[in-house]
Amino acid sequence: MRISTTFIALAAPFLASALPFKRTASANDLLVMKFAHVLEQLETQFYSEALQKFQVTDFTSAGFVSSDVAVQQFTAIQIDESTHTTVLESLIQSLGDQPISGCTFNFDSILTDVTTMAATARVVENLGVAAYLGAAHLLDDPVLLTDAASIVTVEARHQTVLNILNGGSAIPQAFDIPFSPSQVLAIAGSFISGCDVGVPANPSLAITNTGTVAPGTSLTFSSSALNGSVSTDSLFCQMMLGGAPFAIALPYNQCVVPAGVNGPVAIYVTSDGQPLANNIRDQATNSLLAGPTMAYIDTVPEALSALVRTSAGAPAAASAAPADGSSTASASASTSTTVTTITPDQASSILASASPSPTTLVVPPASSTDAAAAAAAAPSAPVAANNAASGATSVVLAPGGPNMYTGPVSNGALDVIGWTTVQAADVKL
Repeated sequence: MRISTTFIALAAPFLASALPFKRTASANDLLVMKFAHVLEQLETQFYSEALQKFQVTDFTSAGFVSSDVAVQQFTAIQIDESTHTTVLESLIQSLGDQPISGCTFNFDSILTDVTTMAATARVVENLGVAAYLGAAHLLDDPVLLTDAASIVTVEARHQTVLNILNGGSAIPQAFDIPFSPSQVLAIAGSFISGCDVGVPANPSLAITNTGTVAPGTSLTFSSSALNGSVSTDSLFCQMMLGGAPFAIALPYNQCVVPAGVNGPVAIYVTSDGQPLANNIRDQATNSLLAGPTMAYIDTVPEALSALVRTSAGAPAAASAAPADGSSTASASASTSTTVTTITPDQASSILASASPSPTTLVVPPASSTDAAAAAAAAPSAPVAANNAASGATSVVLAPGGPNMYTGPVSNGALDVIGWTTVQAADVKL
């Protein structure tokens, strides 16, 4: 089990009662442990609902090369989070207090499809790491600090797995970003109701751009804190990167993602341009109006991620924080793909129907299994330059999708860009 023996001893009631002395905890220690317990409950229920809702075909449609890979990892993470929840509950009770009760969690807005769920899971795990880092200085008991550290190291492993499952760099930065409890609730608070966690939430912030957020993207936002009575002319957006001593402060209306960024970015809106310190204990938050929210800037492709998930199913990098504190959240742009198996004769018909000049046949989703007819009816366009010289014909697998089968080739098989050569009988449109 991925927890320290000290933590187990404190958490198990029969072991705690056998200790030669009674453990006590400060108000700060109890607040941190109880807040962490609520977050662990949120994570546990999120993964439990996701695994119950989505089927094998949902994962393959989202671009996972093998649904087993995704399901195994999400299941392992769910088990860890459930263990954290149980142990923290026992720990709080062994310290003479009771966990926060009555919390309910609603994920209807982000359990809409696997792509959105996986992108949100990436935010959830990053949030777990940020929460434990940000609360470390609040703990008075060094034993509890060590025990909390034994959880955050596991949360960081989850974060790495989810970076891979979302097509990002496994370890994009050398340092993580800490959040205060109020900053954690700016992102997680909209999913929690029915209980008082003992900490006020910062106003939530959402990125309203559609599609992929990348270097050069001019970001736009919405928040309940940015209503019509607030002029944005004097506001600033601030982007925090892991390991940077200070945030990058930019005028609100010129909030452009700088070059060279890769991985998670925490974004805040402030009333002045004084850069926020990446030191959560001494960070001056009096100017903070909204946020943070999270964006993922995936600019460094890795072979490891490509082995797990095709680019057709990879999510766009976007905010997972709701715009107005409601339960609505957008984690990514989803991709709709229709999968139909075709026969070798249908594959030959598709190739034969192509014009002698290089063309691209776009096959839109259709209820009919007659892929040849759908392909013949689709408009043609110049093929990519790397195929033009060979005179190959390409069939796009999804509307606007980058994954293509190219052929014919000399051995009569079809070459899949980025993959091994497959026979025509194995082609799926």
